[in-house]
Amino acid sequence: MEQILFKHTRHGHSLSFDEYRSNGGFEALANALRNLAPADVQQQVIDSGLRGRGGAGFPTGWKWSFVPRNLSGPRYLICNSDEMEPGTYKDRVLLERNPHLLIEGMALACYALGVQHAFIFVRHVYEQAAANLRHSIASAHRSGFLVKNILRSTFSL
Repeated sequence: MEQILFKHTRHGHSLSFDEYRSNGGFEALANALRNLAPADVQQQVIDSGLRGRGGAGFPTGWKWSFVPRNLSGPRYLICNSDEMEPGTYKDRVLLERNPHLLIEGMALACYALGVQHAFIFVRHVYEQAAANLRHSIASAHRSGFLVKNILRSTFSL
């Protein structure tokens, strides 16, 4: 079976921003911002069958459809990587080895939902994951993927 989330990772190594980019990282976000409306991104997620990583495995695109689009004021996306499922460590492994994947996924979700503020909750004992996330967020910011008007679009995160 093909490993989708972990195919570019290796044990004990966190992918650098350049390694992530060389494997097609942030191309989905760039394509979405250049060629797709937010509703089109949501429809692609529905069509893909992508499901959440929690116990229920709820279809992601359908979950996004419950978010009202006509509310005024700021909206926030919060990623909960607390891992309450005993013994799984599925989120920690992703955060330690390829946090860029989470960042790009969150950016796509924010674009589809009209959100400009995102937060990641990290369990306090996941010190390496938190450090890798901070480094990856800084790299994405420096490279223009977490800024105002990302890639000269009207979307900011």
